Amino acid sequence: MARQGKKNRDEAFWVKALESAGLGVWDWDLRTGTCFYSATWERMLGYEENELAATSDLWLQLTHPDDRERALASGDRHIAGLADTIETELRLKHKQGHWIWVLDRGGTVERDAGGKPVRLMGVQTDISKQKAAEAALEQVNIRFRLALAASGTGIWHYDMATKKSYWDARTRDMFGVVADTDEVDGDLWHSYLHPDDKEAAERAHQPPPGSNGVTASQYRIIRRDGQIRHIESLVRFIGAAGEAGQILGTVRDITEAKLREQELAFAARHDALTGLWNRAAFDRLLADQIATGVPLAVFYVDLDYFKALNDFAGHAAGDLALKSVAAGIGSCLPPSAHAARLGGDEFALMVPDCDAAQAERLAGAILAAVRDADLGLAATSRRLAASIGIAIVRDRVTTVADALACADDACYAAKAAGRDRFALFSTDAVSGSGGLNAARLAADTVDAMDDGRLKLFGQEIHRLGRPWEENRHVEVLARLAGKSGRLIPPGEFIPAAERFGVAARLDRWIIRTALSRHSAAMKSGAITLGFNLSAQTLSDPGLWDFVDRIIEETGAPHSGIGFEITETAAVTNFDAAETFVRKARERRCRVSLDDFGAGMSSFEYLRRFPVDAIKIDGSFIEHVTESRFDREIVLAIASIARSLGCAVVAEKIERQETVAMLGDMGVEFGQGFLLHRPEPLERIVARATGMAGASGRKAS
Repeated sequence: MARQGKKNRDEAFWVKALESAGLGVWDWDLRTGTCFYSATWERMLGYEENELAATSDLWLQLTHPDDRERALASGDRHIAGLADTIETELRLKHKQGHWIWVLDRGGTVERDAGGKPVRLMGVQTDISKQKAAEAALEQVNIRFRLALAASGTGIWHYDMATKKSYWDARTRDMFGVVADTDEVDGDLWHSYLHPDDKEAAERAHQPPPGSNGVTASQYRIIRRDGQIRHIESLVRFIGAAGEAGQILGTVRDITEAKLREQELAFAARHDALTGLWNRAAFDRLLADQIATGVPLAVFYVDLDYFKALNDFAGHAAGDLALKSVAAGIGSCLPPSAHAARLGGDEFALMVPDCDAAQAERLAGAILAAVRDADLGLAATSRRLAASIGIAIVRDRVTTVADALACADDACYAAKAAGRDRFALFSTDAVSGSGGLNAARLAADTVDAMDDGRLKLFGQEIHRLGRPWEENRHVEVLARLAGKSGRLIPPGEFIPAAERFGVAARLDRWIIRTALSRHSAAMKSGAITLGFNLSAQTLSDPGLWDFVDRIIEETGAPHSGIGFEITETAAVTNFDAAETFVRKARERRCRVSLDDFGAGMSSFEYLRRFPVDAIKIDGSFIEHVTESRFDREIVLAIASIARSLGCAVVAEKIERQETVAMLGDMGVEFGQGFLLHRPEPLERIVARATGMAGASGRKAS
């Protein structure tokens, strides 16, 4: 009885153990083919005891189709003596219809006289949670590997106890290391460091033990093939119990980004066409040099006959000439000198420690270099020359504007003397308010934007023979009131603004002010506004960002805005003008080509620029009633414009008989003192708004 009690107690113990461990037991008799399954096995699958028919292949019936072959193979290998145990993972179907993962382990418990297995026993453990965790971890790993691949990041670690380094494949590829394993020599990384970056990089890669921070650094490496690459690295110390710890790091090749950064930095300081300094960078260099107190010569170089070259041979030949001139000037200068392209066909130079005699010799060499400039095969019959003005600066309080103004005045003296020559600045040679007048006028224009002395005017553009209210388009103009109260004509302050780099700022002020003040009238349809753009503004890469922002802020409609670009501005930067016209048309802003016909290549520009309107240069309109030549030009322009769907505007209409003749020629629009004299823009807008209001009241 005691033995029977112990047996019952042992059975109860094992049943309790199986229950607690969640194990399902199977017992397979190979002689009879029967297989016993414990109650815990059935409950693992959601069944009550004896609910399942105890067939020998019950487990196989419940096994996932994709796992059956692998499970059978595991048992067959063991029975054949090829494996000591049965061990496999498989999915079994739960009573509720889902699959659970189990770990199946077992082996032979009884053999016949010949040693062949006749009875096998094993247990199956529910590992569904473990498999779910593994699947989730794998998903994390997949995303991690994808992120690393997308970012081009390599991973390495250094074991501080063993002094061994381990680089993944991407890191090895980045450094050009050919190896089949992750382990590399512990000192290998140091041998790649650029000498100028070695000390800082090694210091960044030595985080103190116990630290938790991430150290970021950038350094250069020299690969074995001689390539210099820029690397960005993140490094962190990883502690480990009982060990010295590890240094874990990432590396990313940022060479292309560094090169782009250098290119952008170069582009911000240099002229894109010639590679010389741009105006802003040159001004900074000149200011720094003047501040040293060392005497220097400032040169203002203006090319002669450049517009004729552009008209005859095209803008490609003009670009070639500018690049050739820039190279020629550079070859004449000493190493300490600097050269800049101020815009269009104007250059500036500064030569430290240079007296008048040295400056004159240098100017002669530059004139020869300009005459020898490569103009291309298409311009063999054209010539190019330059007028050069020189100012010697000795006083460290001289401003950049003053220095350039003196050189510019001398340049005008050289042009007046016949071109293809140089002149040295002299206070006796300049008239009016002195050589600094133009620079001061440009500076006064900037001041006037802030103190209210810059005024917006407008001139109406009429449909010939019809009231203006049927058209209501106005060209926006600017007038400068001097500090003395005298109104300074545009012919004075606008050229000064262009010469001293203020034109783009002036254009932006006009656009911003006009749209801010009169957007409501524009939205109501009472008026449309046209703006003149200088060559400097056309070349401004941020122009459309500015215009779009102002339009968004004010709500002015795109269709109520027009832009006028002159042939001269188009010549200065043909590609920029072409880009501007394309972007304007994308936004449904109107574009007019101003001063049309004044240049020899006007029709070429009309072909390249799909503008909405052209404005015939006033020189053809003034005497159109007397000059047969002018009439033929106007007829030709009007005919071609109509065929292209462009409106035609005649400028400088001052006589009534001119209006009638232009109408007969098919010119639809006109502008000039006969039709309307410029007046303050707000007065025109008020009149137009009143007209629109009166029209609306009548309609109601």
